[in-house]
Amino acid sequence: MLVDEVTISVEGGKGGRGAMSFGEDKFSHMPSGGEGGSGGSIYIQADHNILDLGHYRFEKDFKAEDGASGTKNKDGADGKDITLTVPRGTVVNDKTSGITTELVRSGDKVRVAQGGLRGRGNRAFSHARGSEPRRYEPGKPGTKTMVFLELQLIADIGLIGLPNVGKSSLLNAMTKARSKVANYNFTTLEPHLGVLENGMIMADIPGLIEGASEGKGLGIKFLRHIRRTETLVHCIAADSEDFMKDYKVIRGELEKYGLGLEDKREIVLVTRADTIGEDELKKKLKDLKDRKPLSVSILDDTSIKAFKKILMT
Repeated sequence: MLVDEVTISVEGGKGGRGAMSFGEDKFSHMPSGGEGGSGGSIYIQADHNILDLGHYRFEKDFKAEDGASGTKNKDGADGKDITLTVPRGTVVNDKTSGITTELVRSGDKVRVAQGGLRGRGNRAFSHARGSEPRRYEPGKPGTKTMVFLELQLIADIGLIGLPNVGKSSLLNAMTKARSKVANYNFTTLEPHLGVLENGMIMADIPGLIEGASEGKGLGIKFLRHIRRTETLVHCIAADSEDFMKDYKVIRGELEKYGLGLEDKREIVLVTRADTIGEDELKKKLKDLKDRKPLSVSILDDTSIKAFKKILMT
């Protein structure tokens, strides 16, 4: 199951307490208490090796290390930072500040919880006029917030189309993924990913229907995954009774949703070409000739290899 939404709790470490101490030499009783260490912070960073947010399904509370307390003539160590990794395309929403950050490229990073300030020891208060040799400070607490993570898949290729047009079977055949396959609507309830031999990522976007842009069927939840997909493979089943109607339904939903989805590179692909005769297939392809359609059958390894070659060049 691809996990594309999760809420986590993050808290920066507390700053270390400053120390109060004095020199032990009988001729010198100067304050010698060191500063505490700064609390650790928490960052979220995009990593191209991670495909979803599944590793945050069960572990959702994160707290960075506290800074160490200061000691005599020595400052405390800073608390260690925590870096949480997420897939490229993750939108980070700080629920306290309302600030939203998109992590698009691998290495993009945002701080979501800041470590607390270090406390000063009495050494810091001993030099100025009106010095307070017995004064020291506790460390400050780190910031704490809830963060909503939303994944908008960054895939090289997105398979789109009405329900039950063979997208999952095609993904399995081309990438050795393991999408569920059955002959009924909405078999795929979440996007599935596969990787081609050259490293390109292919996503099976759950079946769209008329009204998806308004929340019908599987709705807007999955249209967002098309936003950062570079190439859309628009799948139409060979045994469809009306090629153009099926095509226009999906194109219409892309245009209604907006965000440039309708302007993406599109390859029209007739799937399950083995389910109709060759003459009927040629006639149907002719109906879509302005879109330069291709055809494929998962039972025909030659057609699968040929289509892979087109995608990878």
